[in-house]
Formats: sequence, structure tokens, C-alpha cells
Amino acid sequence: THHPRPSIEMEGGTTYHFLDASPAEALETARKAAGGQDVRIGGGPTMIRDFLAAGLVDYMHIVVVPIMLGRGVRLWDGLEGLEKDYQVEATSSPSGVTHVTFTRAGV
Repeated sequence: THHPRPSIEMEGGTTYHFLDASPAEALETARKAAGGQDVRIGGGPTMIRDFLAAGLVDYMHIVVVPIMLGRGVRLWDGLEGLEKDYQVEATSSPSGVTHVTFTRAGV
């Protein structure tokens, strides 16, 4: 986010941090806070694109829900050729929801 605010601690030990930083700076902060555990990044298409463009995403799980929104920020703009760096798998469910996973080659 570009709107820093206090961290939110959840039951079970998960803490959400909100930073105004570059993707590399945010990831470094998250890794330090995680103490060796996995780091997960959540956000909208602009933030996801920023992390992908910086080469900082090892694994991504996208859920595609079949609804029409009309307009919005497009996730894949400017990321042409991204699929060359990832193994891509898609699984569809009877409800029409599709799960697409991207795993960086060599991870």
C-alpha cells in the first residue's frame, strides 16, 4: 500500500504490515519480520504487478471468478512474457472458479 498505518496482529500469529516502500524494501522488511517463515504478499493488481516486474515473486496463486466488473486495473499489463519464467497450472471447478498457480522455474 502507499498508505502506511499500524500493523494488525491476528489470532494465530499472523501480522499484517502496511508500508509505503519499494517492492524490494517491503519484501526485505517482511522477511525480517517473518523470522525465516514464509512471506505472503497480498494486494491489488498494481501492487502485484510491481512485485512481478521486480522479479520478487516465487509463487503466485490467482483465483479467477467469472463476474463482469466492466473496468478496472488490468493485472497483466506490461508483463508480457512472464509465463516464460514460471510453470503455470490451471484448475477449474464446477462453479466456474479457476485457480491458476505460477511457480518460478527452479524454485
